[in-house]
Amino acid sequence: MNPTGRATFVNYNAIILVMLVFFIISFITNILNSILVDVQNSFDLSLTLTGLLAFSFFIAYGIMSIPAGFLSEKYGIKTLLGISFAIMSFSSFLFAFSPSYITFSITLFVLGCCMAVLQVIINPLLRVAGGKEHFAFNSVLAQLVFGVASFLSPFLYKYLVNDQFDNEPISKFFRSLVPEELPWVSLYITFGALSFVFLFYIYFSKYPKLQRIEEERSGSKASYLSLLKNKYTLLYFLGIFCYIGTEQGVGNWISKFLLNYHDLSPQNEGATTVSYFWAMLTIGCVLGLLLLKIMDSRKLLIFSTFFTILFLSLALLGSAQMALIFFPLVGFSISVMYSIIFSLGLNSVREHHGSLSGILCSGIAGGAIVPLVIGALGETMGIRYSMFFLLIPLAFICSIGFWAKPLVTNKTISF
Repeated sequence: MNPTGRATFVNYNAIILVMLVFFIISFITNILNSILVDVQNSFDLSLTLTGLLAFSFFIAYGIMSIPAGFLSEKYGIKTLLGISFAIMSFSSFLFAFSPSYITFSITLFVLGCCMAVLQVIINPLLRVAGGKEHFAFNSVLAQLVFGVASFLSPFLYKYLVNDQFDNEPISKFFRSLVPEELPWVSLYITFGALSFVFLFYIYFSKYPKLQRIEEERSGSKASYLSLLKNKYTLLYFLGIFCYIGTEQGVGNWISKFLLNYHDLSPQNEGATTVSYFWAMLTIGCVLGLLLLKIMDSRKLLIFSTFFTILFLSLALLGSAQMALIFFPLVGFSISVMYSIIFSLGLNSVREHHGSLSGILCSGIAGGAIVPLVIGALGETMGIRYSMFFLLIPLAFICSIGFWAKPLVTNKTISF
């Protein structure tokens, strides 16, 4: 990276690395959306205790993201990546061979801590590698990769748990390693193996070491205190909190909603709908890449929020067929929100982007709080009406499009 901040040829290696990390993060994270019903049945959990599983995972972001900023300054990118994937591999195997509600909760928390470290590393790295004027575009591209991985992981779940694949050699092998009544646990053996393979990839790969310019570094305690005194830091933190809460609040409860109100199987229609939710998020990212080249990201955020509220309402109030259509369309409409909010946040301050990235990533704790609230409310009013709680975070996300004043706007094509 040269002093002007322009991307050079060698930085494409760093961009590829970032995209692969996003893929792994998504593949492991969003399988929770598909397996929650199985977990609930396996451990005989209430809706609140089921919601606590997502809490265990995403609260780790709130705890670990800012410390991860300090770690990124003390240790190199390669070292932190290696340590994170080693811990992810170990914790996944540990749960797979000793499955219980407690060990699963601990494993999810440990995985969440590792994901927080990875997120804090790769977001500023992507901004440096691709150039700050292209950060919104590249961030949506990363979200596209994220969506592809989330689309694929439910198919792995179906392959490992459905009886129709009992005689498939790979499925049979992984299921033989876990208790017969807990076939979904075999997913964590595959996650442990995947993390272990990626650990070797990191160790043997030779990508150029990127030197971040001063504004990209995670700073001292003073830099964090300075940012926290800026009201926009807190507002963008809340924006990330609301987006992740919405994303996980929908994804986590799709299967349970379809089972409760339309008697549809979590292992078939439920998993398929979750997969389509992420597939449509991926397709939305493709369209978002084009739209960000012709329109201001703030306007796109407003439009996407409006359609999200519409699609979510139709999914919750309509027939079974409507639910199967409109839940995936919610994924389509939210697809560009995270990247737009994050890029608006980083492009709204002149310095300490590494520190700000840590603060914003801690907002991913919204994925812990919102699904838990929905589960708790669902105990008394049912999942259908408790999911309307999502209108509150969506309203805040919409407001960002009106008050955001970035120093650098996304680069668009003039006609």
